[in-house]
Amino acid sequence: MPDLLPRPHAPSGEPVEQFQRASRRTARRNRHAVGHHAAWAALALGAALAATGCTAGTVSPKDAVMPSTAGSSATGLTTSAPLETPTTTQTSPVYWLGHSNDAVYLYREFQPTPGTDDPIVAALRAMMTTKPKDPDYFSVWDKPSRIGASISAKNVITVDVSSDAFAQKVDTGIAQRSIAQLVYTATAAASMAGLIDPAATVQVSVLVDGHTGYQAFGHVPLTKPLTRDAGFVAPVWIVDPGNGATFKTLPLKVSGQAMSPSGTLGWALAPMVDGKASGPVLTGTVAIPQGPDKLGTFNFNVVPPLGSYELSVFIADPKAPNGRAGVDTKVVTLTGH
Repeated sequence: MPDLLPRPHAPSGEPVEQFQRASRRTARRNRHAVGHHAAWAALALGAALAATGCTAGTVSPKDAVMPSTAGSSATGLTTSAPLETPTTTQTSPVYWLGHSNDAVYLYREFQPTPGTDDPIVAALRAMMTTKPKDPDYFSVWDKPSRIGASISAKNVITVDVSSDAFAQKVDTGIAQRSIAQLVYTATAAASMAGLIDPAATVQVSVLVDGHTGYQAFGHVPLTKPLTRDAGFVAPVWIVDPGNGATFKTLPLKVSGQAMSPSGTLGWALAPMVDGKASGPVLTGTVAIPQGPDKLGTFNFNVVPPLGSYELSVFIADPKAPNGRAGVDTKVVTLTGH
């Protein structure tokens, strides 16, 4: 991960409980100065939870390493990563890793929220113990025996997770993206729950078994608080429809988020034949209203014949004729009844 300016966090060797008690005392002193959201953030969010059991199994070999043509560092295709908007919906935002061309990016899905966990722990638990809805996405985290979180009045989220969550063997690039996955998921959950001040910088301090300085997945030193690295975010992702969705009425409504050098995206709809996408039956382009090199939303409608399709949205690659960069795909079925 890129070098970041250090902020106050638990010194190496200091138990997390002692650090969190100090954070709560600081939060109480500053509560009236930082306003409503920071007052919520001052509350500890359950630093120690019940044991959760065994690991999730062995990671697929193709998911444990970066593609041979890709570097380990962030791509830089996306240059901004705004926080999610507060909402009252009972879902947890979870970021996953996903393959796209010769790169691996972060993508977000929403999972049902359990009633017993606080928002940050619920989202991180889902990230480490459940599977993504889209089969193109994956995670290398193992199920932790312990996980907890707290927030200080200075918008620093402290996550304390047991070392068994890092059991998988992965390369540096996947390790970096997995830590970014944790940072994005924790900050998304806190923001959607209204627990942090969205106008201030949000940092995540990761403790392992109550201490700083752990070497995550054997590659990433957790020595200082981290922020969102926009370079790891997928330049294109389809938010709706979800993978595997079935629709009885037309048009097929497509929406998502993207950033493109030209401010436009390409899309294609290809029939599924024997479980694989054949040649596209419909193609087109869609503009990102925010313009070139701006992270924004896209929306378009398609009216194809009934059937099952692979929907693709992508950035046209100027370096290659008919080339596609940042591709995201979803399989959808249109039944008409």
